[in-house]
Amino acid sequence: MNEDLRSELTFALELADTADAITLSNFINHTFSVDFKDNLTEVTNADRDTESALVNAIRQYRPHHAWYGEEHGSGGDGEYTWVIDPIDGTSNFVRGVPVWATLIGLVHRDRGPVLGVVSAPALHTRWWGHEGSGAFCNGQSIHVSDVNLIYDSHLSITTNDAWNRAGKSQNIARLTQTVKRVRGFGDFWQHMLVAQGAIDIAVDAIGLEPYDIAALIPIVHAAGGAFTDRTGATDWRSNSAISSNNLLHDAVISILNS
Repeated sequence: MNEDLRSELTFALELADTADAITLSNFINHTFSVDFKDNLTEVTNADRDTESALVNAIRQYRPHHAWYGEEHGSGGDGEYTWVIDPIDGTSNFVRGVPVWATLIGLVHRDRGPVLGVVSAPALHTRWWGHEGSGAFCNGQSIHVSDVNLIYDSHLSITTNDAWNRAGKSQNIARLTQTVKRVRGFGDFWQHMLVAQGAIDIAVDAIGLEPYDIAALIPIVHAAGGAFTDRTGATDWRSNSAISSNNLLHDAVISILNS
């Protein structure tokens, strides 16, 4: 195991504890206010307060690292950057749906995302993984499935108008008709279910941001899976995300781009 990353994992898990203390209390007690961003998506004071707390901790304990968050932007300079989504699934959070999480990714300047922690306290679940280690869920080792025929696979898919504008409606329809079962778990959760081997493929909406993706890639990779954009390129700055158990990835990308 990479000793440097093991130390950073300890710190990342501490950041997740800090986030959980803020987000879960607000969620349970409904002590948050809701605003809307320019793109008309919800944002709460819990999003902002959580990111501020994590950035303050990074500035104090990792002053040689940079940071990049959804709500307050970026700062610092260093070989590593912490990429934070304080609440992935804010729409669920606001409506009382427990499927939301804090995403904490560590990105190396040259190697890209190398460590990820996804903490979903309302689900009582936390996932993590990094380069040179396995992937874990609540401390238990996890691995992607061994389903090797797309006709036997379980798919989670999140479609939006951007897929239609990309001219991929027929491709999406073909994929859903090819697999055995289709669900829509959404956001971070579908990719973590791929890492756990509970489903085999996750196709996200088009229009993602780097903070939606950075923490997920190391976990899926550490679990033995594949994680690319919709063209098959590995790029944490892409606006799309496809994860799979690796065995099915080429077939999925082929269907989406044929």
